[in-house]
Amino acid sequence: MFDLSFVWNGHSIVFLILAVCIISGAVFMLNFSKIIHMVVSLAFTFIGLAGVYVLLEAEFVATVQILVYAGAISILMIFGIMMTKHDQLEESPRIQWKSILAAIGCLALFGAIFFAIRSTSFPSVPAAGPLAEDNTLELGKQIFTAHVIPFELLSVLLTVAFIGAIVVAKHDDAEENEVVGSATREGAE
Repeated sequence: MFDLSFVWNGHSIVFLILAVCIISGAVFMLNFSKIIHMVVSLAFTFIGLAGVYVLLEAEFVATVQILVYAGAISILMIFGIMMTKHDQLEESPRIQWKSILAAIGCLALFGAIFFAIRSTSFPSVPAAGPLAEDNTLELGKQIFTAHVIPFELLSVLLTVAFIGAIVVAKHDDAEENEVVGSATREGAE
């Protein structure tokens, strides 16, 4: 029923290494308590995903993954962390039985997905028409000709969201200073 044959070659070994990097980065991101460590482990996951894209011969997507996600999104998160206050609150120790239930749930989900993939027979699909010679050129033509308005609107939306986050962070900081100032004045009277 289960054909577990596996071909060990260079691609499969590199894929397994990248998969371990991706999964460990995601698990570390969920388990770290300091926010900056979470962002670094998330960037590690993004870089591992870029490696998988290189294995799939999608070099442009890998480059975009590194530039946009590992670079820009991680830096944006770090700026957001630096611009807001994060008081180190003591976390109560996690209950052990919740971790055990989560592990059992993860194993059950993995087993269900593994069984579903192994028991499904995928029909052979005839190859589609020839791909473009230079996919990056075709993608650029589509973005900057047919889809230029949505592309520009997305950039404006992201800029407005970033400015809004700065305003909210500064507004919360000003309110906190006002409360501290009024409490200081009341204590002096």
